[in-house]
Amino acid sequence: MSRTYIYQADGVPAATSPISHAVVCGETCHISGQLSVYEDGYRAGTAREEAARAFQLVFLIAEAAGFSREEIVYVDIAFSDLERDLAAVNELITELFSDYPARTIYEAKCLPFRAKVKVQAIAIRVAK
Repeated sequence: MSRTYIYQADGVPAATSPISHAVVCGETCHISGQLSVYEDGYRAGTAREEAARAFQLVFLIAEAAGFSREEIVYVDIAFSDLERDLAAVNELITELFSDYPARTIYEAKCLPFRAKVKVQAIAIRVAK
């Protein structure tokens, strides 16, 4: 099966680690975990603000790989404080998706930069 590595996407800061933003295998796109990062680095905010930026980056990466937001079928969300921040991120998700993707949520002991939220995703190309 062929693989395409996405190292750059318009509007997405370059990775500071040796990773791809995404890897496309056949009709599936695996998008690396995203934080609230900008060209000048990580920006702390509320969990909702950080999640909104992380999802924005996920959507930009999916688009660069040839996938749409609607083709995202799975999201994985790590929280630094699940109990405190879950409701705010759930509210955001209802605004971002009309059909909700499957997901896993969990609390991580320490996210990079002490971020509140990290989002990664999988998209599957819909046959046309």
